[in-house]
Amino acid sequence: MDSALRVADKKDWIKGATGDWEVIIGLEVHAQVLSKAKLFSGASAEFGGDPNDHVSFVDAAMPGMLPVINEFCVEQAVRTGLGLKAQINEVSVFDRKNYFYPDLPQGYQISQFKQPIVGEGIVSVDLDDGQVVQVGVERLHLEQDAGKSLHDQHPNMSYVDLNRSGCALMEIVSKPDMRSSDEAKAYVTKLRQIMRYLGTCDGNMEQGSMRADVNVSVRRPGAAFGTRCEIKNVNSIRFMGQAIEFEARRQIGIIEDGGSIAQETRLYDAKKGETRSMRSKEEAHDYRYFPDPDLLPLKLDPAMIAEIKQSLPELPDEKRARFVSSFGLSAYDAAVLVAEQTSASFFEEVAKGRDGKLSANWVINELFGRLNKEGKSVEDSPVSAAQLGGLVELISKGTISGKIAKDVFEILWTEGGDPAQIVEARGLVQVTDLGAIEKAVDEIVAANPDKVEAVKAKPTMLGWFVGQVMKTTGGKANPAAVNDILKKKLGIS
Repeated sequence: MDSALRVADKKDWIKGATGDWEVIIGLEVHAQVLSKAKLFSGASAEFGGDPNDHVSFVDAAMPGMLPVINEFCVEQAVRTGLGLKAQINEVSVFDRKNYFYPDLPQGYQISQFKQPIVGEGIVSVDLDDGQVVQVGVERLHLEQDAGKSLHDQHPNMSYVDLNRSGCALMEIVSKPDMRSSDEAKAYVTKLRQIMRYLGTCDGNMEQGSMRADVNVSVRRPGAAFGTRCEIKNVNSIRFMGQAIEFEARRQIGIIEDGGSIAQETRLYDAKKGETRSMRSKEEAHDYRYFPDPDLLPLKLDPAMIAEIKQSLPELPDEKRARFVSSFGLSAYDAAVLVAEQTSASFFEEVAKGRDGKLSANWVINELFGRLNKEGKSVEDSPVSAAQLGGLVELISKGTISGKIAKDVFEILWTEGGDPAQIVEARGLVQVTDLGAIEKAVDEIVAANPDKVEAVKAKPTMLGWFVGQVMKTTGGKANPAAVNDILKKKLGIS
C-alpha cells in the first residue's frame, strides 16, 4: 500500500484550532552491529574503555591506511535483513558521504547510498489495543559510526574520543507509515526485539548502540504529505514519543497561524520537553556521495545468504503464535513471554511436559512480578526454571494447593532447594482425605449458623466458608474438595 494513502484512525487525529490534523512519521534507526571488531578495522568495538583506547591507524585516518571490510558485520546485516523479511541485494556499493564530523578524522563517512545491502522489508507492529500495523522498511545499509565530542572536560576546549569511530552501524530506514507516537514507539520496540533475538544488536539505547532520527510532518487527514522536520539522535523510546507529540503540535500551530514549515534538522530537549532548531536539513546532493575508491563493490554469494537464512532463530511473531497454539495461552500472555528471548526460553523450560497455562501464570505473575519488584532480570532469578517447573508439577498433581505453592516459592526464592523435598520435609502436602476435610467443614458450619442462613440467600458468600476451612487446615485442604463438600452441606447447587 502506498504510504500516503494510509489514513490514521480518528482517535489518533490531533485537534487543532481550525480542525483535525494527522501526523506522519518515518524513522531512521541506527543500530550498532553486535561485533567484536569495527566495520573497516580490527580495533575493538566494545563499549567503554578509556578514551581513544579502541583506535587503530585506520580509525584515526592515518595517511596510507586502507579500510578492509569486516565479513562478520556483513553477515549480521544480512541476518537482520532476513529477520525483517527484506530483499537482500547480492551486489551493494560503499559510498563516501562528504560531511564534516569533528569526531570522524577522515573527513567523510563511509556509508551506502544508491545500492544498499538490504532493500525493502516489512515489520508487523502490535499495538496495545490489539491492532496490527504493517510498517514498511525502505532499506537497511551499513555505515561507520562517528566518534564522540566531549564538551565538559575543559572550560574552553572540546575533547574527542574515537573509541566509537568506525564501529559498524545498520541504518534501518522506514517508510512514512506511522500515524501516531504510539505506533512509532511500538515499531522501535519491535525492531529492537527482532534484532536482540537475531543477536545482531543489543538494543542498549542508554549506551547509544541504538538511536533514531525521527521524521515528522503533519497534514489534513488524507491530504498530501506536508514538509517534514527531522529530530536527530533520540536515544529513548519514551523521549521519542514526547518529541513526536511536541513537534506535531508545533507544526500545526505554525500552519494554523498562517506560516509554513521549514525543512530542518532539530534536537529534542528532554528537560524542557521541546524540540529546537539545529540546522537546515541537508539533501542527498549536499553530501556529494560517490563510490568509495578504496572499497570494491560488495558481492554476496547466494549460498551464504541461504546458509544465514537457515540459521535464523524462531522470531518473536512465530514464537508467540506457537505459544498460543501449543500451550493454549492468550495472545497477551504469549506476547509478554516472548518480549525477551531469555524470558521465552525460561517459560519453555518451565512448561516442558507440564500445564502450559499454569506455567505461564506462575512465570508471569509470581516470577516476573517478584523480579520487577526487586529490580532483577530473568538471568539473575534466584529461582531456576527447573525449580519453578517442579513447583508447577506439584500443583498440577494436587500435591500442594496454590496457597501453599506461594509459600514454597518464597522458600525457593530465599533458600533454594528442591520443591518436592521442601514440601515433604515441611509437611506441606495437600490434604485430600475427604473425611478430614468434611470434619473441618462441619466444625465451621456448626460454629456459624448465621452465616449458613446468609449463604443460602446469597450463594456468593460461599467463598467466606472456603476461606475459613483453608485457614483451619493451614491452606493444605484441596480447594476443589472443599468447594464440593461445602455446597453439599449447605444445599447450594
